[in-house]
Amino acid sequence: MFKVIALLGLIATAYAAELPSKKYLNLAAIKTMVAGAEAKAKELNVEVTICIVDESGNLLFLEKADKATLNTIQFAQRKARHAAFYRSPSKDGADAMKKGSADVLAFPDFFPNQGGLPIMVDGQVLGGIAASGAKSEIDEAISQAGLDALLKK
Repeated sequence: MFKVIALLGLIATAYAAELPSKKYLNLAAIKTMVAGAEAKAKELNVEVTICIVDESGNLLFLEKADKATLNTIQFAQRKARHAAFYRSPSKDGADAMKKGSADVLAFPDFFPNQGGLPIMVDGQVLGGIAASGAKSEIDEAISQAGLDALLKK
């Protein structure tokens, strides 16, 4: 009996050693991105909503600036989810619409508006970051500043 339990323990240890390690967004990483995005928004003198989601689109962070409109709360979340789910900037969605691909609107969590970027580290998507409340190009620049802060560019 003891030998069977010991053997099962060794097998379990062998399989556990083969499990892949997964990176994720911890609180320190989120704070770093938020600080970078906030600094860029301040530099550009705009008031936006900033949103960060994990790779499954779950909300990790949401902050609406005092003068940002209420609709930016939903827009920022949708941009961030698009970036995480489709592993591409939400601008790609806007570009697809401009090319006449209206069928993309049927895709789950597809959002054709610039400002959301995927958070990628070592080829792995960890989530999405987005800003909403300024012109689309500025929203994306704010999101990019958050990514740059995380990746130290």
